[in-house]
Amino acid sequence: MSDKRMIRIFDTTLRDGEQSPGASMNLNEKVEIAQALVALGVDIIEAGFPIASPGDFESVSEIAKTVRGSVICGLARCNEKDIDRAWEALKHAEQARIHVFLATSAIHREFKLKMTQEEIIERAVKGVQRAVGYCDDIEFSPEDAVRTEKNFLCRVVEAAIDAGATTVNIPDTVGYATPKHMGEVIAHLKNNVPNIDKAVISIHCHNDLGMAVANSLAAVEEGAGQIECTINGIGERAGNCSLEEVTMAMRTRGDYYDFDSNIQSQKLVPTSRLVSSITGLQVQRNKAIVGRNAFAHEAGIHQDGMLKERSTYEIMRPEDVGFAKTDLVLGKHSGRAALADRVKTLGYSLTGEQLQHVFDRFKHLADKKKEIYDDDIVALIQQQLHTDNHQVEEENQWELVSFKLQTETGKTPKVEMTLKKGNEETTTEVTDGDGPIDAGFLAVEKVTGYNLKCRDFSVRSTSLGHDAMGEVNVEIDHSGHLYRGRGLSTDTLKATVLAILSTINQIESDQ
Repeated sequence: MSDKRMIRIFDTTLRDGEQSPGASMNLNEKVEIAQALVALGVDIIEAGFPIASPGDFESVSEIAKTVRGSVICGLARCNEKDIDRAWEALKHAEQARIHVFLATSAIHREFKLKMTQEEIIERAVKGVQRAVGYCDDIEFSPEDAVRTEKNFLCRVVEAAIDAGATTVNIPDTVGYATPKHMGEVIAHLKNNVPNIDKAVISIHCHNDLGMAVANSLAAVEEGAGQIECTINGIGERAGNCSLEEVTMAMRTRGDYYDFDSNIQSQKLVPTSRLVSSITGLQVQRNKAIVGRNAFAHEAGIHQDGMLKERSTYEIMRPEDVGFAKTDLVLGKHSGRAALADRVKTLGYSLTGEQLQHVFDRFKHLADKKKEIYDDDIVALIQQQLHTDNHQVEEENQWELVSFKLQTETGKTPKVEMTLKKGNEETTTEVTDGDGPIDAGFLAVEKVTGYNLKCRDFSVRSTSLGHDAMGEVNVEIDHSGHLYRGRGLSTDTLKATVLAILSTINQIESDQ
């Protein structure tokens, strides 16, 4: 039995993480991520900000009703309407927490709230007391705590704990702190708040200066017992403390840190991939822990060292965070059972129907590619999950029938596009454009009758080799609403068309 101090992991991917530009998620996607977070071993899931929108309320309520195994938390400002709405969403949770917050720094008091120190303390106390009337697990956050005068911060924290807060969270709201600074803030609270032992000290760090993980660890070294973080470090501006990085820092440097968490680290990579697929926010290749290059070695000296002794250049085992030991395993003669085993090894759990759809696409891909890599399989799985999360009645769904591309140096590319909607007859249009992608985009608009604005377009290979599948992600603006689409194919133009059609089908399902 480990004698290490166990740190609570509070995941706010579904609340703060969703505030990343372009990262909004629908109800099914949020529930799927919440279930993945439970499997990952997250202690508290901040499911949303219920009063922010009807969609946020619905998602927090659905997660509270259906997700078991973690505390479900809802955010609220220190006012009656917010807190009442939060409880309305959380009341069916197996374990519920209301998280109330109020800014405390001088700059926020003067320019945002127009309130005195005494008024801040009074409102904070009333907010906590109202929340305590609904449940016993209450978290209070003095927003912008790191830039708040230390003595005033102590007064606010003491008053919140007296009012019933069981967790006091110290947010570095704008990512201003340094590790030494953060440690001093926590130490000051420990030494100057008489009732501090009656609550868990939490830490919530933003990454504006790239120090969110370091600041979080510094806070825990001084006595904080909870870390607030997100998958892939997503969040407002430069993001939040990265769950996978802070988890593996604690575990890999267990010789230095006397604390750990309940996170099942083998699920870090699958969870990272799931969140990346759903949000459309791709993880950079050199991202610590979960990036594609995190365990890649190209330099000759490194490769030689690895062959002689792995620990010369790797401080973690790739399988400990969810990467597979082997990569190249399947081909055109592989059966459904082999694929099912590989899917499980990669950390995914699919229904029989989902597996069959992935297998059908796998066999189709295997006819085009000699070698199927793990990343190809992951891409097929994520495509299926994306499809399931954006279900459209099949009879009303736009599909690609065929296309013909004509392109030649010095001449304008031309695309002949044939689409059909459900069981309707096919429609064909011929369009030219600045390039093949532009022509294909315009052809889809012409056939479907939609006027779309492309806000973001990205294409990347899913694996190695000249025959790798192209993954296209698009973000489309239609009537002021953003829709994300994803397409996969060894043909980039086809992948683009599939991504665009995915967004159109979403638009129609919303109408």
